Amino acid sequence: MNALYQKLAGILTTVLFLSAPLSAQTEEKPWNGHECAVVLTYDDGLNVHLDNVVPALEASGFRGTFYLPGNAVTLPGRVDEWRRVAHNGHELGNHTLFHPCSGSAPGREWVQPEQDLDTYTFNRLMEEIRLGNVLLNAIDGKEQRTFAYSCGDKMVADSSFVEAISGWFVAARDVLYRIEQPGEINRMEVGALAVDGESSGELIAQVEKAREEAGLLVFLFHGVGGEHGINVSLEAHNELVDYLAQHKDEIWVAPMVEVAESMKGD
Repeated sequence: MNALYQKLAGILTTVLFLSAPLSAQTEEKPWNGHECAVVLTYDDGLNVHLDNVVPALEASGFRGTFYLPGNAVTLPGRVDEWRRVAHNGHELGNHTLFHPCSGSAPGREWVQPEQDLDTYTFNRLMEEIRLGNVLLNAIDGKEQRTFAYSCGDKMVADSSFVEAISGWFVAARDVLYRIEQPGEINRMEVGALAVDGESSGELIAQVEKAREEAGLLVFLFHGVGGEHGINVSLEAHNELVDYLAQHKDEIWVAPMVEVAESMKGD
């Protein structure tokens, strides 16, 4: 009789679980049924993104977000490759037309006069961002995408432009580090870890921290194996991707736009 009771109890438990609301079944794993979420983002539309990053991601079944400014070095000669990247499920995100940054900020001696955000009017920046969407739509045919603040700057002509562009994007990526928590995310200022020279061990440690906190971790890459002053080695990048591939059941890896769509109800 004990064996019969145990069998009936097991059946009852299964029935109760399956009949429970989906939200109750997944509330402890809010990230598409995973323990945490990781978004891999890449700024500035570099050759190494097409040559090094895309093959590494696709070999592991992952898709990333590539923030392309209108003056990206790869757009004149490799636009068809970016179109294929988008067709394969990666996101092409808006990074303005000319990547303007505030030249008066510390360490910004490299900012050229024509790309100095300090000289922009509010309307000029709005038009550049709007036309950035037009350009990207001509490449990928998509309407929904996310934005990345160039140099993390959110002020133009002494005014924040965050609210002004909030209706144009599903979300926007910041450059300030934080692991985001469900229900607490400002979709127009999603935190990110800006990578510059870290080892694979250091990058993986950040993912493990996100798992412990059941949060969202966004990586911000520039150079991957070269081509940019802010760089991570190809080996470190690929070892991170391998780690994520080994833990697909626990870690949700998806483009920013897809993760942001899942946060709409937060």
